[in-house]
Amino acid sequence: MSQSVTWTAAAAARLKEIPFFVRPAARQKIEKFAQAAGVTEITVEVYEQAKQKFGSS
Repeated sequence: MSQSVTWTAAAAARLKEIPFFVRPAARQKIEKFAQAAGVTEITVEVYEQAKQKFGSS
C-alpha cells in the first residue's frame, strides 16, 4: 500500500524547518500518518496534526 502523497508548498517549507538529519524520518512518519488518515495531500494542517501526535515541537 504505497499510495503516494503530495505536499503543498507551505507544508514542504515547514518540513525544511526540521533539522536535515532527522528530516527523512520525520517526512516518513508524517506521510504514514496522512496515509492512515486517508489523506493524499499533506497541508500545513495535516503537518501540524502529525507533529502534535508525535510530540515534536
